[in-house]
Amino acid sequence: MKYVIIGGDAAGMSAAMQVFKHDETAQITILEQGEIYSYAQCGIPYAVSGVTSSVENLLVRSVATFRNKFGMDARINYKVEKVDTNKQIVSGRHLKTGEAFQVPYDKLLIASGASPFVPQWEGINLAGIHSVKTLPDTNRIIEDLEEDVAEVTIVGGGYISLEMAESFRVLGKKVRLLIRGTQIAKIFDEDMAKLVEEEAVRQEIEILYEEEIEEIIGDGKVSEVRTNKQTHKTDLLIVATGVRPNTAFLKETNISLAKNGAVDVNEHLETNVPNVYAAGDCALQYNRLTGKNDYIPLGTHANKQGRIAGLNMAGMTRSFKGIVGTSILKFMDLSLGKTGLSEREAKDAEIPCMAVLIKAKDHAAYYPQAETLWIKLTFNENDGLLLGGQVIGKAGVDKRTDVVAVAIFNQMTVEELEDLDLGYAPPYNSTWDPIQKAARKAVGKLTEDQ
Repeated sequence: MKYVIIGGDAAGMSAAMQVFKHDETAQITILEQGEIYSYAQCGIPYAVSGVTSSVENLLVRSVATFRNKFGMDARINYKVEKVDTNKQIVSGRHLKTGEAFQVPYDKLLIASGASPFVPQWEGINLAGIHSVKTLPDTNRIIEDLEEDVAEVTIVGGGYISLEMAESFRVLGKKVRLLIRGTQIAKIFDEDMAKLVEEEAVRQEIEILYEEEIEEIIGDGKVSEVRTNKQTHKTDLLIVATGVRPNTAFLKETNISLAKNGAVDVNEHLETNVPNVYAAGDCALQYNRLTGKNDYIPLGTHANKQGRIAGLNMAGMTRSFKGIVGTSILKFMDLSLGKTGLSEREAKDAEIPCMAVLIKAKDHAAYYPQAETLWIKLTFNENDGLLLGGQVIGKAGVDKRTDVVAVAIFNQMTVEELEDLDLGYAPPYNSTWDPIQKAARKAVGKLTEDQ
């Protein structure tokens, strides 16, 4: 059986390992247009700041490992340009030599990932302008920081922007965020995002709302950015304006794509075309809350989808159970956790909902170093079904976010969340966990409304 995998990172190599384990006669060919396989993309900000001592530490497995230990035909610099689903052939060219290639397949996995979206502003090709996605990106940023860099401008207000802002502040740089809208961290509701804004201000990170770049200025290297409002001096420019699925090579096929280009898949990660699967940042994910396919490109999703796609390709039937959109990041002294739907997202999905917001301590108030937690729960106003949770604070955020994620995944109500038997000792919790305090408030709100 000839297996061809397009993409050598999280989803692709998770799938490849499952095929390797469950089909001893498998011929596995991986076509990667870069030169690096299996790296920890989420660790990039920490390599930039020096928290992680070396970029090399982000490598999980080398190309040589897949070739020599697992016997895979792991290729690099192979850019896929066309998929013929009738003849079952993948074709393209080698990026270094320009030589054309064709690879036949019995089963194909599209795991081509996503690339940063970079607006084509005037001056975008100047030196000192970076996106944040790959290890070569990371090395280029670190190399630029060896120059005289005092001011850094970051375009965007999402997760990557916040993590990179922290990295540059750790290095003592002046940091500015340019946000085209009116809110930072838009996956959170506005009342929770205010906490992120307050932390940025406290850490002397400048936030400028409703500012869009119109021109990048410099003599070979960026020195200024001109926006719709003013001109800012800068020594380095980071563009973090989102990603787009790498699926342009599929547009002439009959493979079903979403409006943004992501590949549509079923619960077995199969496309609408026989013998063709898709997983990771180039694919859609089933959202358990909305009942629809969604696009939330996260490393956790890519690894799960890749594993399940590989199992199915190798004949081991397994279903992808879907996502609830759980994520967490560190921003300066705060941790920011979110799972499920925010109040805004629930309303946009036309789900009748309510929300409660509480302020509590992460453990018993009388025990030293108790820190404040802000917790917001969103729930269905008709039956109390838990829809989402947002948790922000200095400690205990990860635990509470994951508790809510498990509750949402298992379709629990706020009343059932209140009834959970959670661990308690003064250094770790109060007798009533902050999540349960929020759930109790939600139950009270439901009762009042009825």
